[in-house]
Order: sequence, then C-alpha cells, then structure tokens
Amino acid sequence: MTLKVGIIGCGGIAKGKHLPALVEVKEVELVAFCDLLIERAEEAKEKFGSETAGIYTDYKEMLKNQDLDVVHVCTPNNSHAELSIAAMEADCHVMCEKPMAKTSAEAKQMIEASEKTGKKLTIGYQNRFRTDSNYLHQICEEGQLGEIYFGKAHAIRRRAVPTWGVFLDEEAQGGGPLIDIGTHALDLTLWMMNNYKPKYAVGKAYHKLAETKDAANAWGSWDPEKFTVEDSAFGFIMMENGATIFLESSWALNSLDVKEAKTSLCGTKGGADMNDGLRINGEDHSLLFEKKIELETGGVDFYDGAGDKPEVLEAQSWIDAILNDTEPVVKPEQAMVVTEILEAIYKSSETGQPVFF
Repeated sequence: MTLKVGIIGCGGIAKGKHLPALVEVKEVELVAFCDLLIERAEEAKEKFGSETAGIYTDYKEMLKNQDLDVVHVCTPNNSHAELSIAAMEADCHVMCEKPMAKTSAEAKQMIEASEKTGKKLTIGYQNRFRTDSNYLHQICEEGQLGEIYFGKAHAIRRRAVPTWGVFLDEEAQGGGPLIDIGTHALDLTLWMMNNYKPKYAVGKAYHKLAETKDAANAWGSWDPEKFTVEDSAFGFIMMENGATIFLESSWALNSLDVKEAKTSLCGTKGGADMNDGLRINGEDHSLLFEKKIELETGGVDFYDGAGDKPEVLEAQSWIDAILNDTEPVVKPEQAMVVTEILEAIYKSSETGQPVFF
C-alpha cells in the first residue's frame, strides 16, 4: 500500500529533513506541496515530487482539493496547532515538526483533535532514532541503570545562532534555543527516564549575547534589533516521584563545553552520558567500572555526516505505524509534557517563581 503525503511548509526543515527522508520510504508518494511562497513549493515539487503533484499557497485549498493520507507540518511554531488540527479534521494522519506547539493549550487541542478524528499524530523528535539513543534507551528499559533519579538535558552551542527564517522572532516561534534545541534534549531525557509527570519547574532565560553587534557566529552575525528571543535558558524540573532534571540550552554561550541533543543519566545501579560518545558507568563485584560504547551514531540535526540517517528511520517508523495501525514511537502525550515544561521555564523566568503543574 502507498500512502499519499502532503507537505505544509517547504522551507529549511522540510528540504533538510522531511522530504529527503520521505523519498527513501518506498510506501510513500509525495503528491502535494504547500508554502506561502509558491516558488518554494515549486522547488520542492521539482526535487522531491511527481510531475502530477499539486502546488498550493493555501493549506485549506490543499486539504480540500487533494486526496491525502498523511500531512507533514513543517512551519513556524505558532501555526503547528492550527495546521495539524485542520489536517486531522480533513482525515489525514499528521507528523508535526518539533516542538509540538507554541503553547501547552495548543498541544492539548492537537491531542483532542487526534482522539476525536481517530487520526494518528506524532512529533518530529528524530534524535530518538540515533543509534546511541536507541542503545541507551534499551539499557534504561532493561533496568541496567536502576531507578533513574537525576538527568541532565544538554543543548549547548558556543556560537551557532540560526539567523535565517523566523528563528529570532518570539511571536512566530515562542522562544529561542530553549524551544528550538532544548526541546530535543528534554525529549531524550524524559524518554530515557520514562517519566512524564512533572511537579514543578523553575528557570531563567537570558538575553545577553543577543545584544552583541557584528558578533562572531557560525551563520553570520545577527541583527540585535531582530533578536527578540532568549539566547540562553536554563531550567530545573522536579518530578512527582522526586526525580530531578537540569536542562541547559543556548545558541550562543561563551563555553567550550558544547553538546547538543544529548543526555546524562544517574540511576541507583549505574549511570550513562553522551558527553564523549556513549559512556556507561556502574559497579560490578564491589568494583567501579566505566565502559565506552563504540557506535556509529551519525550526525545531529541533519548536519553533514549523518551516517545512519535518524530522519529516515523516523519517517519509516512513522509510516509503518500508520500501515500497521500501531502507536508511533513519539506519542503526542509525551510531546505535550515537553511543551508544558518548556512553557513553565519561560513563565518562571518572567515571574521569578517556580511553576507548579
């Protein structure tokens, strides 16, 4: 069986991740491309679609006129909920790019739409599909680390502020590195701990380096006047069972301790981290040990060198879930908790108080 897929939003995330991944899934036919800029939709069709694929600038027209089974939403965060809900109501299964939504209220509406329509919904957390992530998750599920009561979610760049699109626009995105890359690290950490019941969160967002003019940056200096989101944010999360998580995120931090979409875990039987490859530590016969696991992990966020292509594994797994009527790897209820925590850290930063769930 072949599923007919439409794309809403043909910008960087679609061309860099979703479309190249979907063309490698044999059960998929890309039949519709929608973007506010018609030339982007045309370019995406020419590179990834069939000759008969439809081109649209209005998603409502696409959902009305095109026969679709699946829709991928690859737009700015403030439109994730609106587009995902509309697609599900149009009888389509939906993969929405991370984060799930700009607010937790919108995320909840997306889940309600999925339940009402009976259509599947998942969120694009492709880092779960890396080899190191899968290996560590198996270790956690098997109980090799025991009860995991402390975790660190790492999303630190030294100077790699995305200066294109709407990344620096608070209205469109809802935030900066916390909601952009911190979301990946938090998702990984919660998934490993299998703990989705937060009690409260406290945090602080900073707008410090954003004010720098002519700054050194991987993608060219930014315009301080347009940099309306935080450049760094840090949070502390207390879970209902007493476990704690520290979340660090930054696009521009004067630090050489750089790591992105990684987690560190401490349990009653052992620990693990992704700081220098994948490392496991523990105790065996009254002796401490540490072990480095040699894996081909590929790249993070579809940079060059992604050997095992987690985005392709993500797409194949998603399509398989639809065809076999099984749950997707990334459940929307899990993604909503990520959004709730991120939102709480932003609110705590504004009020100076912890936010209780």
